Formats: sequence, structure tokens, C-alpha cells
Amino acid sequence: MKKNIPFYLLLLILAAACTSGPKADLLDEGIPLRMAEFRKGQVSDVVYSLSFDIPAQKEIPIPTQLQLDLEIKDLSQPLYLDFNADASLLKTIRVNGEEQPINHQKEHIIISDNLQRGPNTIEITFDAGELSLNRNEDYLYTLLVPDRASTLFPCFDQPNIKARYNLEVTVPENWKVLCGAPLKESRKKEGKVQHIFDQSDLMSTYLFSMVAGTFEAVTENPGIFDMTLLYRETDSAKIDYSIPKIFDLHQRSIDFLKDYTQYDFPFQKLDYAAIPGFQYGGMEHVGAIQYRQSSIFLDESATERRRMGSAKLIAHETSHMWFGDMVTMDWFNDVWMKEVFANFMADKIINPTFPDINHRLQFMISHYGGAYGEDRTRGTNPIRQSLDNLKNAGSLYGGIIYNKAPIMMRQLEAAIGDKAFRDGIREYISTYAYGNATWTDLVNILDKRTPKDLKTWSNVWVNQSGRPILEQNIDYSDGKITNFTIAQHAEDGSDKLWPQSFEITLVYPDSTRTIPVTILEKNINLDLALGLPKPEAIIYNSNAFGYGVFPLKEPDLQIIPSLKDEVARGYAYLNTYENVLTGNILPSKALDLYMEGVLHEKNELVHGMICGRASNIFWSFLNESQREEKHALIESTLWKELLDDAHKPNIKKNIFGLWKGLAYSDTAKERLYRIWNKSLEIPNLKLNQDDYTNMAMSLALYEHDQSETILEKAKEQLKNPDKVKRFEFLMPALSSDVMTRDVFFESFKEAKNREKESWVVTACGFIHHPLHQKSAIKHVPLALDLLEETQKTGDIFFPKRWLSSTVGQYQSKEALELVEKYLKEHPNVNSSLKGKLLQSTDNLYRFVNQQ
Repeated sequence: MKKNIPFYLLLLILAAACTSGPKADLLDEGIPLRMAEFRKGQVSDVVYSLSFDIPAQKEIPIPTQLQLDLEIKDLSQPLYLDFNADASLLKTIRVNGEEQPINHQKEHIIISDNLQRGPNTIEITFDAGELSLNRNEDYLYTLLVPDRASTLFPCFDQPNIKARYNLEVTVPENWKVLCGAPLKESRKKEGKVQHIFDQSDLMSTYLFSMVAGTFEAVTENPGIFDMTLLYRETDSAKIDYSIPKIFDLHQRSIDFLKDYTQYDFPFQKLDYAAIPGFQYGGMEHVGAIQYRQSSIFLDESATERRRMGSAKLIAHETSHMWFGDMVTMDWFNDVWMKEVFANFMADKIINPTFPDINHRLQFMISHYGGAYGEDRTRGTNPIRQSLDNLKNAGSLYGGIIYNKAPIMMRQLEAAIGDKAFRDGIREYISTYAYGNATWTDLVNILDKRTPKDLKTWSNVWVNQSGRPILEQNIDYSDGKITNFTIAQHAEDGSDKLWPQSFEITLVYPDSTRTIPVTILEKNINLDLALGLPKPEAIIYNSNAFGYGVFPLKEPDLQIIPSLKDEVARGYAYLNTYENVLTGNILPSKALDLYMEGVLHEKNELVHGMICGRASNIFWSFLNESQREEKHALIESTLWKELLDDAHKPNIKKNIFGLWKGLAYSDTAKERLYRIWNKSLEIPNLKLNQDDYTNMAMSLALYEHDQSETILEKAKEQLKNPDKVKRFEFLMPALSSDVMTRDVFFESFKEAKNREKESWVVTACGFIHHPLHQKSAIKHVPLALDLLEETQKTGDIFFPKRWLSSTVGQYQSKEALELVEKYLKEHPNVNSSLKGKLLQSTDNLYRFVNQQ
């Protein structure tokens, strides 16, 4: 029987329906911006008390307890806790003492019953999620940036809900534990040891850290307080050489940052763990930095570039304690801010540590290649990108953030002056200490200290992508310059312009003349050049301060090696490479220039750069017949230089690296084999065990007729169990049997086989090496099909590295067609992920289109 329902009852029913279940406009997979914005106003005073009971066997789940204490201000929506793991891991949930049914939807735990305004306590028992809990046989570590804390435990996994942590970790008796707070006490518990830590400082969820396992530990006080280092390195030469430097460099970094920011070290402690095969160079967890072990453990054979790179890494991660950890971006669209400051400060910190280094040159070599490598591509992006869901934050990372942003920041510092910039940074740090800030907040602070329109300047440099191509128009009369005009246009064909400053150097037979340039619009007339004699060559951006592709003519190439100023010389080499990619300079001409530089360059930084560029041009921009034509002469020339006593050890190491990468002829393979088995010694060439391991791998890659024996002997020479496991993992990729390599690559379909990401990238580099591409190209479709999976299951840098080590190595038209087919068939692929694909295949695209 049908009855008429009064209108007021209909309204009540509709209201109840609207409040009884999850709100569709907030609930979604990942952490949508709309949910994050609501929760920021909903909760405060968050404290996570976590207890992990870690078994010795990595196959056994980790029982965990969470007590979440928080203040709730708004009950108009349920409480959404992020938990991006299987619902079966959840055991019980109690809300303010009352048990609640488990409601897990779209990667969230939905709590709607028994909540109250004011203080609340939520207790959850569960097995820890393991997507980002990197478990090995006898150690594990968390790596939770940018949104992976929710794959480990329920939380508010957004940067602007900072919290404190109370942590208890129970582990096997011989394990050590490191986290972001000081150890309070340890006590035996049922045949294991329970480590109880003090309450942590305030931090974002992505900065939570836990390292546990069989590590060696050393504690020293380099000046501010005791610091502890955990490590698994077994090479005594590396241990003795590196450990004092590691502690000293952290202290030097702290001293500089305290002085520069006028703010004391912001946390209770600073410890660090060196982890074999760590996914990044380092990660700036509060009070407990994690490093890739090979990045900070060096020995006396390390080149100056490697030693400086290690020092800069330590300075970078320490800088994050102020920039990122204490003052954190409000949302991950500003993740670049913490990285630009860490890189920018690291460059300043290492200057006095390496007094003999030309630091303007070092800045150029560190940042320009990486910035151009992405900004020149069809997949480039602005420094500041939009982000509607934190699940896509990992794809924001890349060369633009780490390399273009420091170049931009240096231009900004120059535009407003060193003192005004430093004073602005000090105000920024003190204003937002232990809180969150946006780029606009910083611009507003700096804008007060300069008459320049920083908001417009920022829109050009920060909010738009790409780079300018600069062109010259010069007229001469009676051997004098009568007109000198410089014009800029955007490489991508848009109407964008870049206000910037740089220098040009006019080169004469017995002198040079440097002229400053400031270009604010599309064109500039260089009046300072009028009336000057016609130069032999013009070297653009000779102070390595500007940004873009600068004019270069083929006759200028012969001048470059003789330039006395090493910054001008270094940038000219770099600009040559960029002009190759734009089609202005033939690859063969550039390779001839680089080989001339390899033979005669004395500056180690410049020499290392041109060795890398020479290798890149050889493998990426010469076709097969051109490589055959050039190879014998290059190889024999490099071998002759290796035997020359005149080269310093670091230069010799660069030459050896370039030669080894090309030593695939029968003659070269035998020479490489004799160096590997130590029957041939190269003068002034310092080699360590890692070098010999890498030589064995190169011999296998080049299919030396004793490859299997070489690999077995190389494995026997390894004493460190972590390095043995890595070597065993890589061996199928080095097999001379195509089917073995095929099966190995196919195994990467399974996420568990991609867990050791740095190992996987190395293996892919062997499988898809140019010497193997005729047999490996059939795997390119699989490499592309796995792209979205690598983002879901891998860490932030893995998708780009996966692409670069697979399809990014190819040259053929067939490979480009496969890429284009993939893009056509996947029109809705995440835009940032599509950008990574276009970045990784830029050399392929340019090579095919230049043939």
C-alpha cells in the first residue's frame, strides 16, 4: 500500500542519507586535494604511537599497534585515515574505547562512530603494510616519500598535518634500530629486544623513518652532539677513509646553515644510515638520514668529482633539516622548494671544503646538463606543477626540480642582491619554523626587499616550462662591429621570454674581451660591442650564468680547447652538445672536439664532463656505420693515452672509464681482460674492488669468450654479502644467451622482482645496451606497458630510470614507432608520466628525425 510522505519528513530522510555514508566528493583513491584541504581544518595535535614487532624471517608479517591521539574540530564529515594496503591487514579498531567495524574503502579507513569534538583516541591493531617497507634477509628500512606512509600504517598522509611519534620497535637480539627520535631504553622481551624511543619532533608523515637490522654502528661527536652512523660496508679501506669525512661534512653543513639562516639546528638529533642499494642518493628523514652506501663510502681511488659529489650529497640532505623538514611545503606541488634550497645551500656549503675547485664551474657542471636534459624535451614541465592528488606526486620529481630550480634561484639571488636574499630567507625560516609554507609566501617576503617585480619574474621562471634559443645578428665594416643584436625565442614555439643576464667573450689572437648582457625582451642591441674589432670567435654565456641554447658556429669549435678561462671553456663544451641536439652542429664534429678535449683538458671537472658527452654522442647520435668508422681510431687513441705517464690519476680514471665503455673490439676485450686479471697494470690508474667487478661485467656484456669463468671469479672475489646478492641478481642480464636475458626481463612483470630498483635499472641497462638492441627490441612494448605499474609500486625516481634504461637507450625508427603507438593507445596516461616517457626518449626522437 502506497502512502504520501510529508515534505518535512522527506527533507529529514535526505539529510540523514547525506550524513550516513562516505561523502563521494571527498572519498577517492590516493589523497585528493579536496580531502587534504578539509582534513587540515578538521584535525590538529596529532600524535602517532606505533609499536612494531619485527620477526627475523622477512616472510612473516609484522604485527603492529597504533594509538592515534588527535583533536577533532569538525564532525561534518567522517574521519578519513589513509591506509593504502589490503584491508585484510587490519585486525581491530577502537574509537574512544569502543570497538568499531572495519570500514576500508578506496585506500582509506572510514571512521564515523563515537567521535567527539576535542580530544579523541583511536586504537588500531594490524599487520604493517609492506609496499614501502624494504625488507631484506637481515635488515629493513622505510622510505615513505611522498605518500607511502599510508602503505605502512594508517595516518593522515599529507605534508601539512604534522605530528609527533612515539615509537617502540621489537627486533631480533643482534639487530640495531635507528629512527627519528633518541633512544630512551632497550629491554629484552621474549628472546628479542624492545627499543623504546623518546617522542619525536614535529614532522610530516613522509619524513618518518625506521631502519632495523644487522648493521655496524659508530658514534662520534663532531661538534654539536653525538651522531651515530649505521653501515654494512666491509671494505676496510673505504671505512677508514670515509667515516671521519662523513661526520666532519655533516658538522660543517650544520655550522654553515646555522650561520646562514640564523636558526639553530632544529631537531633533537642527527643520525644516519648507509644502506646498500638504496633507491636514492639520500633521503632527509628527520634526525635519521638514509644514504645509498656507495654514495658516501669512498676510498683514495675516488676522483675529485666523486668526492665532491659525496660531500654535496651530505650537504644537501643536511640542508633539508631546515628546508623541508622544519619548514615544509604546504602541498606537494611545491616539493621543488625543499629540493631547490637543499641544492642551492649544498653548493654554498661545499665551496670552502674544496678550496681548489672553481665553484662556478662546479655549479654549471652539476646543474645545467640535468636541467637541459629535461627542459629541451617535449615532456618538459614548469618548476612548479599542479597536483590534484598526492598519489601523482612522485611524478613531479626530476631534473627540472633538482637542476633548473637552482639555476633559477641563483638568478633570483643576483636580481635582488646577496644580502637582501639572505635576510629574506632568514625571515622565511623564522616565520614558518615547524610549519608549512608555499612559494607565494616566500615571494611575498622577498618582494618587500627589492623594487623588481618578483611576482612577474617568478611567473616566467617558475610557472612556465622550456628554455630560450638565442640568436645573433652581427654586421661588420672595415673589420669593425657595426651592429650586434641578440634575439631570443622559445624552443617550443611559444611566445615566452626569459629575463636574464649572462656574459659573452670575444676571442682575439692574443686577447679576449668580455661583455655583460642583460636581455629583458625579445631583442637587445649590444651597444658595448660596437666599434670593436671582428673576433676570431664569440663564446656565449662565458660566465655560465645564463640559461638556454646559445649561438655557436662550426669554426668556433677549434677555439674551444684553447680557451684559458675554464668556466668559459666548460660551458662552450656543454653548449656544443646542445647545438648538436638542435641540429646546428654535426655529431661527428662534436665528437672530434670532445676527443681533442679528452687528450688535452687538464681540469678534472671539465674533463669528466666531456668524457661523458663523448660517450653519449657515440652511442646515441652516431648510427651503426658511423660508430664502426669512428670506433677503431677512438679506441686506439684512448688506449695510447692510458699508457701515457703524464696524465694525473683522476684524469686517467676518466679516460679509463670512457675507454672501458667502448672496449668491445677483440683487441680491446683482451686488454680489458688483462687489466681485470691484473696481468697488465696501467700507470697512475687507481682501481678498487668495485672497478674490478665492473670490468668483469663489461667483459660479459661484450661477450668475451671466457665470460662465464670471469663472472664466477668476480663473484668469488666479493666479500660483502650485499654485493654478492647484487652480483647474483645481475648475472642473467649479462648472459651471452639471449633466451636467458629474455626470461630475466620478462620476470619484471612481477612487482616483487622489481623491488631492488637500482639493481633492476642496472640490469635493464645491460639487456637493452646498444650492442644487444637487435635481440632486445622485442621487449620495448613490455617496458612501456609496465610504465604505470612502476609508478604504482616503485619509488619516485623509478619510472624515469626504468624508461631511460630500456626504451631510452634505443636509436631505431622501429623503437620510436613503438613509443608513438603506446602514446596513441594510452591517451589518458597521467600527464606527468607521459612527460617522463617523452623526456627519456628525447635522444631517440632527435636521432630518428635527424637521419
